[in-house]
Amino acid sequence: MFVQQAIAILDSGVGGLTVVKEVMRQLPREKIIYFGDTARAPYGPRSTEEVKMFTEQIVDYLIQFNPKMIVIACNTATAAALDYISAKVSIPVIGVIHPGARAAISATKTGQVGVIGTIGTIKSGAYTAALKQLSPFVQVVSQACPALVPFVEQGMFRSEESHIAVAESLNGIKYEPIDTLILGCTHYPFLVEPIGKVMGPGVKLISSADETAREISTILYDKGKLASGDESPIHQFFCSGDAEMFQRIARDWLGEQIKRTPVVWQVSSL
Repeated sequence: MFVQQAIAILDSGVGGLTVVKEVMRQLPREKIIYFGDTARAPYGPRSTEEVKMFTEQIVDYLIQFNPKMIVIACNTATAAALDYISAKVSIPVIGVIHPGARAAISATKTGQVGVIGTIGTIKSGAYTAALKQLSPFVQVVSQACPALVPFVEQGMFRSEESHIAVAESLNGIKYEPIDTLILGCTHYPFLVEPIGKVMGPGVKLISSADETAREISTILYDKGKLASGDESPIHQFFCSGDAEMFQRIARDWLGEQIKRTPVVWQVSSL
């Protein structure tokens, strides 16, 4: 019996669902296996070595499903482990930093780009390096916003408290002369409404999800690996922590897209 190869997508928690949603929209025939490490989220305050170790553990787990590519849908893990994982496995591996940087360079009209992310992502300087590689004269302002991820992981991204936290977290960068802001954490699109209100209409918000899905499509097309046929894929979602909370957030965020396809929900402690 033919078994469809999947796109394996991983994150520290529920943030990578922003990438999943875009992949489902752009590539509806593709099977997705998702792993959210909700028991150990957030990754942002952790050391680079610890994040690399966690990422490797998840990849080792996902490899057993024989995926056709791996997407590290976590900015912190991308910065810490992308090169290491790419060298370790024989299938394509992509992260979310370079796609986000490309989208920002395409969007900016002034060459003034802001980046918000976890402590780990901002400390790594990965976005600044990626942006300057694409456009050496771009001016980059970065700010860590560690208070935001917990609101998303707890399903409180629509709460008044989360909106207050957004306003406080952006209090510095909102005064910078930027015209483009990279949401440098895949959790942040859950908070795009309050972020947009704080930054104002003059600042374009960039999520890496759309560009990442495009890159997935390009890679699979080039390798002749795009899914074909009319059968609906059966997606698999794994989490390492609170399964009820994970499933509730996933169903809420993915909406109609998750209702149209069969889904298997499982818990794994790695």
